[in-house]
Amino acid sequence: MRPAWNLGADINDFTGVRVAVFGGTGGIGAATVTTLLERGASVLSVGRSPGDTTVVGDVADDQSIAHALNEIERRLGGLDVLINAAGRGSSASFVDMSRSEWAELLDVNVIGMARTTALALPFLRRSECPSIVNVSSILAAVGVADRAAYSASKAAVASLTRSLAAELVPDGIRVNAVLPSTTETAWVQRLVSSAPEPEDAWNALVARQPSGKLVQPAEVAEAIAYLANPGAVSTTGVLLPVDGGVASIRR
Repeated sequence: MRPAWNLGADINDFTGVRVAVFGGTGGIGAATVTTLLERGASVLSVGRSPGDTTVVGDVADDQSIAHALNEIERRLGGLDVLINAAGRGSSASFVDMSRSEWAELLDVNVIGMARTTALALPFLRRSECPSIVNVSSILAAVGVADRAAYSASKAAVASLTRSLAAELVPDGIRVNAVLPSTTETAWVQRLVSSAPEPEDAWNALVARQPSGKLVQPAEVAEAIAYLANPGAVSTTGVLLPVDGGVASIRR
């Protein structure tokens, strides 16, 4: 087993670290599962279909989350790192979003994360290297048209992250978040494909990126891995952009 807070260890070494990735069956979550498994972690994702590395769980339901966490503890022997990557996208304009759509989005993206974190805390408090990494979005800091509900939900995640970091630091539990910009996931690909002019829609997304390309899920996974690693002992309350310069540079 890797000792807790072993600062002399390779920052990429996750040997002995037990990780749960909620929302780990696609996009950023799936890339994170792959990255951490490659670095020696014991990882289970939580999704809607069971598998060798997946347990069934739904962040919209407390009982389902509790069942998933109990199964994770049974299979891994405990929990050191919680990664909250479950979420829903939305590309509707503000005037077109119904109250029920707002409620559904916030229930998954914000309240679902709060549910999962609250239920995971007893497990994390038994860990020698407890850490939480949340997936927010650079839209928490940058205004983009037709993303009002999604942006509001991800801004709430960013604020939740810092508040939890302050509240849990006496327990030695680190809490951080990544803030990706548009990431080349299946959801984004479907969004582009459904546009009247898919090529124009794609070019518009790329043009918004100072780097000239969309963020890749594996790039976000790298940032998550850093924040989750036991060696990052002094990193807490951090909102880490992985955005190709969207929030900070112009060209």
